[in-house]
Amino acid sequence: MRLQKTEMLLIVAALLLGLSPFISPDWLVFTSTLAIAAALVVMGVVMLMRAGLISFGQGLFYCMGGYAVGLGGRFLGVTDALALIGMGIIATVALAMVLGLLLTRYREIFFAMLTLAFSMILYGILVKSQGLGSTDGFGVVKWSILGYQPGQGLESATTLWLAVVLALAAALFLNRYFQSSIGLACEAIRENEVRVEYMGISRRQVLYINYVIAAALGSVGGSLTALTAGHVDPTMAYWTISGEFVFIALLGGTGHVAAPFVAAFIFILVRTYAVELFPNSWQLILGIVLLLIILFLPKGIWSLFTRKRSAAA
Repeated sequence: MRLQKTEMLLIVAALLLGLSPFISPDWLVFTSTLAIAAALVVMGVVMLMRAGLISFGQGLFYCMGGYAVGLGGRFLGVTDALALIGMGIIATVALAMVLGLLLTRYREIFFAMLTLAFSMILYGILVKSQGLGSTDGFGVVKWSILGYQPGQGLESATTLWLAVVLALAAALFLNRYFQSSIGLACEAIRENEVRVEYMGISRRQVLYINYVIAAALGSVGGSLTALTAGHVDPTMAYWTISGEFVFIALLGGTGHVAAPFVAAFIFILVRTYAVELFPNSWQLILGIVLLLIILFLPKGIWSLFTRKRSAAA
């Protein structure tokens, strides 16, 4: 199978990002890993948006992935990062396969509110769970990758390399997925799902597959966040976190598989500096940024690149 131009650019970008720990300060490596983790969750949000659905409940799967890492290490004695991530994916996909049977029946605000409700249910359960640290959460045990234990000072770099590999695999998969018959059917469903049914395509089946894949991506993002931060807590399932993922999705747009990564890096950096410079009004800064994006780039930051290509043509 020949690599497309987009896939080659993704591989080059991943290689450059993988070299960044050798020239970047530790705080930037840490921030980059968090941005990649958030971008993976946002990719799931974008998948749903391409089908005309807005999810305010991706925090549910994000939190499940994080808690799978924490619980697997604390109660099951599993320390391999890949095994912990795999456990999170299995648990998340199992839940998504059940919830998807209900949620794919609904559209627009009903879908958004139902996804939010399930996320807040998990938040409420975790807050009341004293054995899991309640609102404080708990720490993640030291982890390894296939028997390799990161040495002192290499934890951040190792986590970044793991995040880059997983993100590259997800991006390459979604690039092909968006060009497949199911991926193209998602855009058709967004425009007119009745005509899609007349064409012999089951819209509920397409949306169901989309929802389950988006849940798996959310789980991977949550797992990487837990491995990076070394801590999990119920706020991972809170509605504001899910709102941030929608914010980033709107910021980047749905036009390209790389858009969530660009938007996530911009969002994390803007939020980091906004909190540092304006600790009491950083939410206002983020709101102004989103307002400007909606006014001047309604299709997201990635539309800047498409405009340049159109002008060149």
